Amino acid sequence: MTMLTKEDRIYQCVSHVVMMILSLNVIIPMALLVISSFTDNDTLIRNGYAFFPENLSIYAYQYIFRTGNAVLRAYGVSLLLTAVGTALSLAVTIPLAYALSRPGLPAKRLLTFYVFFTVLFNGSLVPTYMNYTNVIGIKNSFWALLIPGLVTNGFYILLAKSYFSASVPGEILEAAEIDGASACQTFLRIAIPLAKPIVTTVGLFAAIGYWNDWQNGYIYLTKRADLYSIQNLLNRMIQNIQYLSQNVSNIRDADVGLAAIPSVSIRMAMAVVGILPILVLYPFLQSNFAKGITLGGVKG
Repeated sequence: MTMLTKEDRIYQCVSHVVMMILSLNVIIPMALLVISSFTDNDTLIRNGYAFFPENLSIYAYQYIFRTGNAVLRAYGVSLLLTAVGTALSLAVTIPLAYALSRPGLPAKRLLTFYVFFTVLFNGSLVPTYMNYTNVIGIKNSFWALLIPGLVTNGFYILLAKSYFSASVPGEILEAAEIDGASACQTFLRIAIPLAKPIVTTVGLFAAIGYWNDWQNGYIYLTKRADLYSIQNLLNRMIQNIQYLSQNVSNIRDADVGLAAIPSVSIRMAMAVVGILPILVLYPFLQSNFAKGITLGGVKG
């Protein structure tokens, strides 16, 4: 057993303290968010946020799920979008990243620069909107939620390329080719199993991106509220509450309806409803995610 020097022990102690502080900076706000979502709305307004509130209530969640099957349908749309979008993102990202990592690829530098350029610059909102609506014609369809996310993953490609270059031994790939394996067989049977951490990392990034996306639905779904994802639906609820709050004096009986809305606690409950699936999924992918993001950034 290797004996630690005094400097090593000091380094470990300081590292543990720093990591504990960083962890608490994440855990404490998250705990306060969840507790606030179960706090009575009047108590929040009167006393503010607290870890030990006077009155607890689940009315904010009851209000959210009282909208019939809208929330459940939005959850279904988000789950389908995340599953399909993640699979397609991996199908686009990983093969291209593997190809860019291989020596001898024709126009390799030009293709790598093209991918890197899309990370630095992208089309502005107006031409992007015109292309998607007038040329591709995805407005008011499920494709409006899916396609924009597939063409903005240059960072994922470079991350996976770095992993293939640094962590997948070229000798193993060359040995497979010498044994008669085709390029596709080498990629599917050798490279992909060795690149499981980066595949998991890119998949998690893509899944979080699709799950949290609300902008595409806000821009492209003008007539199809039935295609709202959970983020779009929660965003629309917040907008409605803000509208009632700002125009309560101009709308007849609006103050009566507004009094029944948990205007503060519902924001916390919406945040919990929106992030819950990611919190449940992340622990199962944590080890591969950490390894993939670490090794994927080692070498360009």
